[in-house]
Amino acid sequence: MARSRAKPKRRRSGAISALNLLESYTYANILSQGVAGTSPIGMITGDTDLQNVTSTYLGQTYELGVAGADVISLGDIVNQPALAVSALQSNFMSNYQSMAIQAFSTRLAFKFGKRLLRQPIANINRNLMKPLGVGIKL
Repeated sequence: MARSRAKPKRRRSGAISALNLLESYTYANILSQGVAGTSPIGMITGDTDLQNVTSTYLGQTYELGVAGADVISLGDIVNQPALAVSALQSNFMSNYQSMAIQAFSTRLAFKFGKRLLRQPIANINRNLMKPLGVGIKL
């Protein structure tokens, strides 16, 4: 019996899709806004200001709450992990429904937008991006 030939490997385009990058950043923004209260870049570069607020009255110490929990940054997670995780959990529980709706509508918008603009996008990729050789496509 003759050996079957191996299928030739398909070559993938090395170009980066700008629309796919934009869609991914939109999803990351939805998650970070809902959970941390800031953009993905703000989450990385934000101020470290998370702390317990206490008050002492007549020898008794009372916890008043957490200051800086509205915006959580990477520095907050590193310096105060217990407070940051509890703030992230409470933010998620209060925002998960709106995050789900935003993610669903984002998916629909990009899906139908790409479908409606298929010909203009292909024209830009073929006539502008490919001759420039920048490695980016729409």
